[in-house]
Amino acid sequence: MRTRELHERLPTALRAAVDEFGRHLAVVEGRSEHTVRAYVGDVVSLLDHAAAEGRSAVAELDITVLRGWLAARMGSGAARSSQARRAAAARAFTGWAHRTGLAPDDPGAQLASPRAHRSLPTVLRADQAASLMTPAGRATTPDAEGDGAGAAEARAAEGAATAGSDMATGGPEKDRAEPGAGTPGEAEPGAGTPGENAGRSGGKAGSKGENAGDGLEIRDRAVLELLYATGIRVGELCSLNRADVDHARQVVRVFGKGAKERAVPFGHPARRALDAWLRLGRPPLANRSSRDALFLGAKGGRLQPTVVRRIVANAARAAGLPHTSPHDLRHSAATHLLDGGADLRAVQELLGHSSLASTQIYTHVSTERLRAAFNQAHPRA
Repeated sequence: MRTRELHERLPTALRAAVDEFGRHLAVVEGRSEHTVRAYVGDVVSLLDHAAAEGRSAVAELDITVLRGWLAARMGSGAARSSQARRAAAARAFTGWAHRTGLAPDDPGAQLASPRAHRSLPTVLRADQAASLMTPAGRATTPDAEGDGAGAAEARAAEGAATAGSDMATGGPEKDRAEPGAGTPGEAEPGAGTPGENAGRSGGKAGSKGENAGDGLEIRDRAVLELLYATGIRVGELCSLNRADVDHARQVVRVFGKGAKERAVPFGHPARRALDAWLRLGRPPLANRSSRDALFLGAKGGRLQPTVVRRIVANAARAAGLPHTSPHDLRHSAATHLLDGGADLRAVQELLGHSSLASTQIYTHVSTERLRAAFNQAHPRA
């Protein structure tokens, strides 16, 4: 049964408690939209289980109810990682309930988490990542700095004056979305397919429709370059505003989990791709709904994570690579930094990990790659 349906059938006191808990996570703790949605869904499931056990108030929760709920979920075939998250959500809820006086004690403090199995992340080789940036099917022409600027940029430059007269921008006012949030109705069924964007409009050269199509190609390239250059999360990328990019220092200001701010550097290819997007790609797409969003969708609103995932997947397909996600680019960026000799603490800071343990998994990836190279090349392997 869906979370909404479970929520609606909860007893009034339990439903009010989980609603207030969700607001606490979002407003007081500053958790990401994804975390709030996951935790609230888990707590709704827990309270539905408690209600079925005859408990109608938060104060009636005990360790038996919590363990019974987890056991029921494990019996339904839930992954260990999901069980670990559910246990964390239950502990967060009962701890909050105890602190706010809804419960006399905190039964979640006695709840142990199943040890989550951590598999090694999917990582592209450096040459695969490079091919993803300029996949087959995306026409490119060398620019003055030796990087493929793309035929789309040339077409956009030719029509920039015409497009500029049609623009209706919303100015620099801040309009930061929560990481992972998108603009309602901003759908792009074919976003990011190489060679497809240019055919989205049937207008003549220099028309706003054609400039918008070229703008999407330029945007996709900037999205790919920035994801790989910085290793930021897809939600963090979508929440970026133009003011967050420091072009002179080549640094982007990122607001990550828990609304924590960090500065992440990017290299010359990403800078050139961003410059092209802001100068040639963004103006034809911008309208009043764009506000200060860095990346825009086809209708001018803030770019959605679902579209970014499609951009990455389509670029990987065009480059002849296995299915690739934005998070795979994050894994790849981290591993390539460590392969190149970067300090583990520096990589932790760049990725925005609160715990070094989250970053250490990439050292295992690097070790595995070294072992594979050794086994393949060393005569005594």
